[in-house]
Amino acid sequence: MSLDRLVFGFPLGEWLIAGGWGLGTALAVRFALQIVVAQIRRIAERTETDLDDLAVELLDKTRYLFILLVGLWVAARSLDLPEAWDATMSAVLTAVILVQVGFWGMGVVNYVVRRARRESLDDDPGLATAIGAIGFIARLALWTVLLLTGLATFGIEITALVASLGIGGLAVALALQNVLGDLLASLSIVFDKPFVIGDFVVIGEFSGTVENVGLKTTRIRSLSGEQLVFSNSDLLSSRIRNFKRMEERRVVFHIGVEYGVPAEQLRGIPELVRSAVEAQENARFDRCHFKSFGDFSLNYETVYFMSVPDYAAYMDTQQAINLAVYESFEGEGIPFAFPTQTLHLVRPEGTPQAGSSS
Repeated sequence: MSLDRLVFGFPLGEWLIAGGWGLGTALAVRFALQIVVAQIRRIAERTETDLDDLAVELLDKTRYLFILLVGLWVAARSLDLPEAWDATMSAVLTAVILVQVGFWGMGVVNYVVRRARRESLDDDPGLATAIGAIGFIARLALWTVLLLTGLATFGIEITALVASLGIGGLAVALALQNVLGDLLASLSIVFDKPFVIGDFVVIGEFSGTVENVGLKTTRIRSLSGEQLVFSNSDLLSSRIRNFKRMEERRVVFHIGVEYGVPAEQLRGIPELVRSAVEAQENARFDRCHFKSFGDFSLNYETVYFMSVPDYAAYMDTQQAINLAVYESFEGEGIPFAFPTQTLHLVRPEGTPQAGSSS
């Protein structure tokens, strides 16, 4: 076959030369890429920074189609292609470049998301949860910008498209206002931080430990074991009591003793209770007072503070105080009160006594 034979308007020899340039360029780019990735990967193994890991990830995301089209573009440059062919090749190459930029951008977003989540996981678990949502929004924005850029490159008027997207977006927002409200509420939870994962919260009549803060709902594990699921927007409109953030726990408890206890013993009861509270490691005594005369008891009110917010520690301390008070009262002979009623029976005048005869 003669190399001077015309194929699509060009001699066969020129096609072979162009193909050689294109294939050689693609192989050279691929080979160079492998060498660079191997070198950076070896460097990454010896360094603590993760920027070199990002470089390896981005280079690994370079697609074969992109390399092939670079080779085709070089091959096309060696031919005097018609203007229409050249314009088509440039448009296709631009589209592939935009797609490749999208994959590189995805790599950067994933790197930033992973790093931010890793750094915030210990300090702020709630922020680590929402970083995924922020990453999703960033990826969506990236591909939207690339799509509009690609359409503009192909000569498509995007002004009307952007306007229609705005109107369509408004319609979608109205239709999905509850979902979008929960999404915005999740971001509010992340940045305002009324609670984070691991906090013990009380919402109305429900209480439990926060397990997960999602895009639409927050999940809480109750004390009885079941999982409670709250809509984020409903959750933020409620009054939330966050016990995890208590610096001190104020505790009030009452003791009742029987009527008839001598006044001297009544005066000594606050000191007995004080001794019982101050003997506990995490308790700070505040006061103990003879508060009121009850229906069947003389009532004392005691207030102390726990220096740790943990509920189990509070219950252990309260139990120890109760036992110490009980032992002190037992030693002093002070009886605890319990509900009693005294009935006074009065015989009306003129009523004969039992067993008497008239």
